[in-house]
Amino acid sequence: MEPVLKVRDLETTFYLKTGPFRAVNRISYDIGRGETLGIVGESGCGKSVTSFSLMQLVATPGKITHGSAILTAPNLGSVDLVKQTPAQMENIRGGKMAMIFQEPMTALNPVLTIGYQMDEQIQKHLKLNAKDSRDRAIEMLQLVGIPSAAERYTAYPHHLSGGMRQRAMIAMALSCNPTFLIADEPTTALDVTIQAQILELFQSLQEKFNMSVQFITHDLGVISEVSDNVLVMYGGQMCEKGNTQDVLTSPRHPYTAALIESRPKIGVHSNRLKTIEGSVPAPHELPAGCPFATRCTRVKTECWSNKPPMTPFTNSSGREQSVACFNPVPQ
Repeated sequence: MEPVLKVRDLETTFYLKTGPFRAVNRISYDIGRGETLGIVGESGCGKSVTSFSLMQLVATPGKITHGSAILTAPNLGSVDLVKQTPAQMENIRGGKMAMIFQEPMTALNPVLTIGYQMDEQIQKHLKLNAKDSRDRAIEMLQLVGIPSAAERYTAYPHHLSGGMRQRAMIAMALSCNPTFLIADEPTTALDVTIQAQILELFQSLQEKFNMSVQFITHDLGVISEVSDNVLVMYGGQMCEKGNTQDVLTSPRHPYTAALIESRPKIGVHSNRLKTIEGSVPAPHELPAGCPFATRCTRVKTECWSNKPPMTPFTNSSGREQSVACFNPVPQ
């Protein structure tokens, strides 16, 4: 079956005073119908820029400089998101593809009601009149578990709690039945209890609408709960990708292994968590080869000057896994 999203050699470059910096450096992946791909990595690794590139929301001084992203959806066919004009993207965003942003208070317009913002999208993409649009918006607010949905429809974003605002964002994103959804760290600003509720809601709605999802987070625990496959990024480049449980239980890239080791473990008491030595280099300080070379415990001479290719292999579970490393962690 044709993937809902097929990304090939996507590259996004920011033109800074210190020189050009590839925030997304030739990444490739597929997302099938109803599947969830988790993209994980430290802050600044290129997770969000990847999503903004797909949505064509990269602002100056950034620009998509290479690659393709083929979206396949009903009544749309297959289109390359990279090549769409702004007018064409307006007809795709919010309809065939949608995005849940990290902080709803900055994503929602503070001077417009929740209902007004939902109606604008619903009327554009579903071609409903004012009454039917209002009914659809209230239905979606009820579906995501917002109490007194008709009252919340007329409320402003600051009238809602953080959890309710995030639910409203999810309702808005799903209101036009998108084929492909991007969730950019949708639970980061929420406390643990609300986070669990949102993740449970998110999974039930994905199953209900059979959506394909690109889920971005820095939390490996969340990735293990929601994603079928995972892509690990560092310095704008791909480190490792494969089935989520395969990657988390048998990581091959030293960076993936270090991320897993730095997590607290249930039943293990320690005065200090393990850390990854060093820090993420500034964009103009990244080595010519592997971006993780400056912090890697398995670094070799060739890592500094040569970029390791993503190399596929069959893991012990019999599934394909890929790693970009000259000296991978043994299985």
